[in-house]
Amino acid sequence: MKHFFPRTAVAIALAAMLSACAFAPGFRMPVSGDATASGGDAGPHIEATAATPAIPVTELDLALVRRDADRRKMNQDQQAKRLFGAPKAYTVGAGDVLQIVVWDHPELAAAQGAGQSQAPAKTSDPAAGFVVDQKGNLRFPYAGTLAVAGLRTDEIQQKLATALSTYLVKPQVTVRMASYRARQVYVDGQVHTPGALSLTDVPLSFYDAIARAGGFNDNADQSDVVLVRGGDSYRIDVPQLLAQGLNPSKLYLKEGDLLRVTSRDDNGVYVMGEVNKPGSAAPRRDGRLTLADALSQVGSINSATADTAQMFVIRPGGDAARVYHLDSRSPVSMLVANEFELQPKDVVYVDGSGLVRFNRVISLLMPLISTGLTAGVIAK
Repeated sequence: MKHFFPRTAVAIALAAMLSACAFAPGFRMPVSGDATASGGDAGPHIEATAATPAIPVTELDLALVRRDADRRKMNQDQQAKRLFGAPKAYTVGAGDVLQIVVWDHPELAAAQGAGQSQAPAKTSDPAAGFVVDQKGNLRFPYAGTLAVAGLRTDEIQQKLATALSTYLVKPQVTVRMASYRARQVYVDGQVHTPGALSLTDVPLSFYDAIARAGGFNDNADQSDVVLVRGGDSYRIDVPQLLAQGLNPSKLYLKEGDLLRVTSRDDNGVYVMGEVNKPGSAAPRRDGRLTLADALSQVGSINSATADTAQMFVIRPGGDAARVYHLDSRSPVSMLVANEFELQPKDVVYVDGSGLVRFNRVISLLMPLISTGLTAGVIAK
């Protein structure tokens, strides 16, 4: 028994060594070419575990990268058709203030509406004029109450002239906007002065709204500006629009629109495994982040420990993640990495070489071996 115990301890340790790669966490990405483990689908896949199902692996090449780019362009074109178009003329709404003049009738010109005959006391006060009430009605002497919400100023002018003609001979009426208060859009996120912007008779374009909000700040992701309109959200990629020859100044905002400029920090990716400085990588100012960019930000691949044939991009999805594989041993692979665009929350993983995994397993087991040998010596 005195000689059996140390041999038993060493045998157990060696057996553990041989099977350690099966349970040592984070040391390898187990990829298999056996189609049966993934439900009969052909091609390589990430092997199933108790916690995750088998996940198909997509090989990265230039053809795939360019197909993805063409698909993004097609989606952008379809979205542009929905969002771009000629702006509509401004129509009056509740809260707007109108300046109304009936020529040759100064007594009517003096009637500027209740409490509006004096100059505004502060900037938040409306300009002098006739206020359209919350029901969209306008009250004017001799014309009575007129429904004006949704009408242009020239239409209101014609409607007033018709109503006044009952009491005046060929009345000459002028209607102008004194203050725009009915229709607003909102700009939020990574701009210098977020807040509400009033729509006027001059159409408000995407660029105009950003400029009136103080412009993009240094942390703005210009490739991820979210437009919320009518309960639907649209992602506006400004650099992509420009690359396709689409001018964002032709995208006009409508009443109630919300523009939210996201932060580059919120759209980062995670780089793990055998790289020099594992951590997160943030998009560039234009919002673009390729696989090559991400690797560069973390100090590139650790050439001493990485298995350059086993580089993966794990992309979160609805029901299952999508996994891309790149064999970076080929010089062409760097061209693929430079063109493959990452998406927010992607995970880049560079696997370790077999020798590195073995050395790490040995380092974990050495305390166990030492403990077994020490126990054997003591037993003697």
